[in-house]
This record gives sequence, structure tokens and C-alpha cells, in this order.
Amino acid sequence: MDQARTTISKIFNGEPHSYTRFNLTQNMEGDNSQVEMKLASDVDEEVEGNGVGDHLNHNNSNRKPYVAQKLGRTPKNLCFMAAATFLIFIIGYLIGYLVHRNKEVTPICAASVLPAAEPAARETGAAPLMDWDDVKKLLAQKLNAPKLDSVFSDFSSTDHQAGSPGDESLANKVLYRFKEYGMKSWTDEHFVKVQDAPASGYNRFVFKNNQEERPSGFLSYSSTGTAKGAVLYAYYGQESDFRKLRDKNINMNGRVMLIRAGRISFAEKVANAAKMNASAVLIYPDPTDYSIGDATQMFGHVHLGSGDPYTPGFPSFNHTQFPPVQSSGLPKILAQTITQRMGTTILRQLSGQNLPEGWEGFNRLGNENDTITLEVNNVLAEKKIHNVFGVIKGFVDADRYVVIGAQRDAWGPGFAASTVGTGVLVELARSISDMVKNDGFKPRRSIVFASWSAGEYGSVGATEWLEGYLASLSMKAFTYINLDGIVTGQNGFKVAASPLMYGLIENTLKEVKSDKDVSLYSQFGKNSWEANVMEPLKMENAAYPFLAFSGIPSVSFRFTTGASDYQYFGTLLDTRDKLNRVTSNQVPRLAETAAKFAGHIALRLVHDHLLQMDLRKYDSIIRLNVAQINVKVKSVQRMQPQLLPKALTTQWLISASGSYNRASRSLAADILNSDLEDIEMCRAINDRIMTVERNFLSPYVSSRESPFRHILLGSGPHTLKALSSHLDALRTDHPEADADLFRNQFALATWTIQGCANSLAGDIWSLDNQI
Repeated sequence: MDQARTTISKIFNGEPHSYTRFNLTQNMEGDNSQVEMKLASDVDEEVEGNGVGDHLNHNNSNRKPYVAQKLGRTPKNLCFMAAATFLIFIIGYLIGYLVHRNKEVTPICAASVLPAAEPAARETGAAPLMDWDDVKKLLAQKLNAPKLDSVFSDFSSTDHQAGSPGDESLANKVLYRFKEYGMKSWTDEHFVKVQDAPASGYNRFVFKNNQEERPSGFLSYSSTGTAKGAVLYAYYGQESDFRKLRDKNINMNGRVMLIRAGRISFAEKVANAAKMNASAVLIYPDPTDYSIGDATQMFGHVHLGSGDPYTPGFPSFNHTQFPPVQSSGLPKILAQTITQRMGTTILRQLSGQNLPEGWEGFNRLGNENDTITLEVNNVLAEKKIHNVFGVIKGFVDADRYVVIGAQRDAWGPGFAASTVGTGVLVELARSISDMVKNDGFKPRRSIVFASWSAGEYGSVGATEWLEGYLASLSMKAFTYINLDGIVTGQNGFKVAASPLMYGLIENTLKEVKSDKDVSLYSQFGKNSWEANVMEPLKMENAAYPFLAFSGIPSVSFRFTTGASDYQYFGTLLDTRDKLNRVTSNQVPRLAETAAKFAGHIALRLVHDHLLQMDLRKYDSIIRLNVAQINVKVKSVQRMQPQLLPKALTTQWLISASGSYNRASRSLAADILNSDLEDIEMCRAINDRIMTVERNFLSPYVSSRESPFRHILLGSGPHTLKALSSHLDALRTDHPEADADLFRNQFALATWTIQGCANSLAGDIWSLDNQI
């Protein structure tokens, strides 16, 4: 090594030798290693010399001949070697470039289905994808009407009210089926307070000097006691109906409202009557709407909300120590259902003013002499209920899941209310489990199947589950599919859902076909599918708390008889025979199509790399609401300048709307440019999509006072709809209008929209905050 250093030093120090050669010798297990070095600049001298090997000797005459001598190191050979080296370098560079480029070029997210045999899918750990067309065919093969009809028979029961032995027996059947299909299964136990008819005694009323009536139907969560007042006919009990009575200058304080069933829920009717300071409400099925017989009893609840009203916002687990509190949705007035005969008897004897224009009835509204005494003796009881679950775990994002649920209990037979939905739930679980076990289908995400109890009391079982696991569900459950009441007719098809799901629903309508090989879209959605098929998601729907309370995109659907609703809900006449009569004995066939519709939505959401959610739909809804509020604010400032000064501007709200628009477009661009094989990237994008619904829940209101916190689809003073109504009240200088309260609600709604836009944008450095 010393010799090498010396020689190299001489070379770089410009030694006069024109040629240098040296030995680098090491002892490596007894062998000698020899290295020869020659300066390229001396090649010419070597070639020009008379004796090629004469001056190659340096310090050692016995040294081996120089290797280059053997290779014939001529200029020609050197040029050839240089050219060969350069060619090898170019070829290697091109190969490396092509390999590197092949890794970077990836499909965009518009191509949502990749072949299962793609090696890249295995390298990234993704579940090999089955082609979507094959998934659809498999589901269609698994589901059939005869099998569903058999399941309906297995799960039919005449007595399965929530918490009863019949309800528990059905729960065990569902649990057994889930385990039989190889699914991980479990139950969730809750102790809830419900109100039932008096165990001894009865509810009763006496109108004028008529005979005492004792209806056996009842409305759970009614106030109890006795009320006496004059009867006032209020049509369907809608807000618009009470406005018409107010326009006729009728005193409604202390009146007992006689109201038709239908159009809105029992709870909404009672809440509207309570706003008018009524003392009680009687609800009856009018013969123009119901052909159920004049003695049929009706059952329901009047809690303006969902879940156990005695643990609002909290789960009803056993031994939980919560302070005594009640939901703000519990009524303070009496409420009772009566039969068709009882209702028409009262109507015929009413006097007073004529009916408002457009109302139907017996021409009189009632006056102060049409007195009635009502006594409600319902009893509050604690019941143990069970929710039953089974899960098919995903192969990539197992901790992200779609939930499919159905109510299991009913007031009576409840064939349309619960049996059909439970049967479809169980059959979907069997079919999809079989696809995974035997057909090679590997869902990316999980599917949770849920059988709820106490649905007739206001989605109690489902809501208590949401309240118990809200923190984790809002982050991991990305869709709820409701199977309650999915077959109530055959001539129409209606869907109620989160706007995020409209695009997926449209595609599903086009893909799912009836037995006539005609798509649901062609059958029910021609011309304008949204106008013909879509309807608002109502508070009494079991999907509503998932959307408006928990911020989980939800969908509910049903085959209908057309304009009218199924008449036998909430009665003891909801039987297989009645539903067969309404559907011309097509219940199994319709249930098969309904199962395919629900199954397509669920499977699409767990199959694709990215969730099919339409962000643009909410953008248009926000802009429409903001435009309406902007116009109304200017109108109030013009007509009532003392209430809303010119200093109040809608610019902040408009800017928040613009921020959401830009954030949604930015996410759409990220989706188009994303790498479908990058699991973490797809998961991050899906998480951003999942936050949209949740961030529309106002963080500024109490879940006890306003449980449905969604500012666009919820209920309460925090919603954009309430802001618009408040502006109407300010414009007419209504006594209940409060300009300061409006400005506070206005600011909070603005920042809720901005917060949703911020979350949708993703990272903190990606925010587009113009406020």
C-alpha cells in the first residue's frame, strides 16, 4: 500500500517518467494479487518505440508482460472499446427509464374496476378485484323469490312487540342464521324506557253527553292525566293547517284538536298542536284516506325524535348513571288515537265556523260548546332489548364498513313493517357470505348486518346503538341502508337518501332489473328520475338518525302503491294477506328486486377503490339555500331596517359557500389524478369524503335540545331552513322573531359550512378560507 501511495503521488506530482507501472501486492491466504497501472498519455510513446517491451521493465526485470500488450491496445481497439461501453450505458439507461416509468404510470380513479390478476394489486396488498359485472351476476344468482318467501314464513310472528319473548325469539333466530353463515356475530343489550297502554284500566274520553269511549290503541310517550276542552278540527295538523285556523281568528288555547292521520307523523301533529297551546290531541283514520274498517285501532309514538327519550344523547346501557333528564321532543300535552267510527261521530256533531277552503270534513270546525274530556293512563316501563349483528369483514379496509339494518319488532304481526325487511336482511347476509366463501369475492371494506329492536317506539334500538358508539361510528361507518317497509305496494318506487348518494342511486336504478328484465330506472325514473323517484327523508324513518344525528350518509327505499301510503302500518292488520292483496301476491318478487337494489348499493361501496359519493349535489343545495337567504336578508333590511341594519352582510355566508365549492372541486381533481393501487392514498381520499356528512352537523347545539344537528337536513333552529323561516318572521315583524338570535344563528351556520369546506380540503395548508 505504501508503494501504491508513493507511485500515485509521483504521478500527480508530475514525475518525469513518461510511463509508470507498479505492483500492489497483498498476502491473502498466501496468494499474491498484482495490479498494473499505466498512464493513458504514454500510449503513443509505447506505440512509436522500436521495441514495444524494451522499456516496460521498471525495477523488476522478472515482472509479467503488460496485459495491454496482449490485447493489442491500438487506437482502433480503444475506439471500439469506448463505443461498446457507451452503447452498453445507453441500453442500460433506457431499460432503467422504462421500468421506472412503468411504476409511475397508474390508472386514474375513473377506471374503478381492475382485473383480479394484476400483479400490482398483490404487491400493494390490495384484495384482488372481481369484475363488477361478475359481482352483479353472482348476487342475482344467489337471490330468488322462492327462497325469500320461505324465509318470510320462518320469521313471521303474531306477537313480537319490543322486549317481549316473541321479540327475543326472533333475535335468537337471526343470531343463529348469522352464525350459520360463518359470520362473526354478537348482540348489543340496552335497557330502555317505553310507554305502553295501561296494564290495568284504560284510556277513555267522553264527548258532550255521549257514551264513554275506551280505545285500546295508544300513543307511546304521551303526557298522562286528564284534559278537558272544546274540540277543534285541525285537518292533518300541519303547520299550514294551523295557520289557516289562526287566520280565521280562532282561539286555540286549551282546545282539544281532532286531527286526521297521515301526511306527517303523529309526533309532528302533536308538536304543532302544542305550539298552539292546545290541551290534547285526538288522531283518527279518516275514511277518505284509510279503508281499514271503522273499528281498527291505531298505535304509534309521539316523541319528536328517536331513541330512548329518557336518555337523550346517551346510550341506555344497564346501570349507566345519568342525571334524570328528558328529551326536548317529549310532548307536554295528552295524545290518543281513536277509531274511524269515534272520529266521524265527533265530526258530525261539531258546530262553529265553516271549514277553510280546500279542507275536507263535515263543514264545521267546532266551537266552545263542543266539549270533550280525555283521560290518558299510559304506563312507563323499562324493557331489555337486544340488537343483533353479523359482519363480513373486508380484505383491505376492514375497519371501514357499510351498515345494513332492519327493524325486528312490531305492534302486531307487522309483516310489512318488520318481517319483510328482516327476511331480506338475512338473505342478503347469506348471499354475500356465500359469495365470499365459495365464489372468490373479496370486499375491500366490511359489511355489518343489524337487526334492531324497539323500532316502533321511534328507532330506539338503532339510535341507542348510535349513541353508544358515536365516536367510532362517525369515523368508520360510511353508509347506512335501511330495509324497513321496503315492500308496501307495486306501482311506484321511492327512495329517500343523503344527497351524497344520488349518483350511486341513479346508477343502481339503471343496473337493477325487475322480473320483466326492465331496469328500475326505465320503469320508474323516465324523464326526470329525481322528480319521480326521490323524496325527502322523514324524521320517522329509521335512516334519519343515522344521517341527521350521526352524520352517516343513509338511504331508505320502498315499493309503493302510488300516491297513498300503506294503510296498515301501526295497526294489527299488517299481515301477509293484507300485503299480498295490495301487491297482487307479488311480495316475494318485489322483495327480490328490493334485495338486489340494497345489495347493489352495499357491494358497490365495498368493491370500488373509492367511495361513490356525489360531492357536487351538496354544493348545489348549499348555493340554493344561500341565494334564498341572501334575497330574504335584503328584503328584511328594506322592510324592517330597525331589525337588520345594513351592516349585516351575507358576504361571509356566500364566501363559505364558495369555499365548499372550491374544496369539492379540488377533491374531485385529486380523485381523477390519484393512484388506485396506492392503498393509503385511496384510504385518505375516502376519509375526506366520509367527513362531509359529519361536518354538516352543527357543533354549536346540544344533542339533547337538538339531536338532529345536520344544518341542511336536520331539525331545529340551527338549520338553514330555520334561518329562512326566521327571516320570514322578521319581515312580518312577528312577535316571536328575534333579530339578535337570528344573527347568532346566522354566524354559526356560516362557520359550520366553512368548517365542512376546511375538512373537505384536507391538510391545513390546503385550506381556502376566504372569511
